[in-house]
Amino acid sequence: MVPTVVMDTSALMMPVESGVRVFDELDRLLGRFECVAPRAVLDELDGLSQGNGKEATAASVGADLATRCRTIDHEESYADDALVELGPEFDFVVTNDAPLRTRLLDAGVPVIHIRGKNKLAITQP
Repeated sequence: MVPTVVMDTSALMMPVESGVRVFDELDRLLGRFECVAPRAVLDELDGLSQGNGKEATAASVGADLATRCRTIDHEESYADDALVELGPEFDFVVTNDAPLRTRLLDAGVPVIHIRGKNKLAITQP
């Protein structure tokens, strides 16, 4: 069975903010996978991309990368809450947000995050 990964805003912004080729790294870790992005993550990327500077550029790149993911709808309006709500339904959540990672691990959800300079790793709950 092909694992499904849920992408957080920070994950989709990794290529610009951290130099991580997130989809190449997911291929290395998992082989084949399906990617989903909660609607709240897409909304957050859209809002961040309206600004100026590196964060806006990273969000714009993230929004482009999100087109590789299937969009999922949910009840939560805040992206982190949506990820905690949806996480148990999927195999992994990809995030570089430390407080969110803690919430997900506490909820029993495996997390993929940056380890070292530009590699992704899996942390199990």
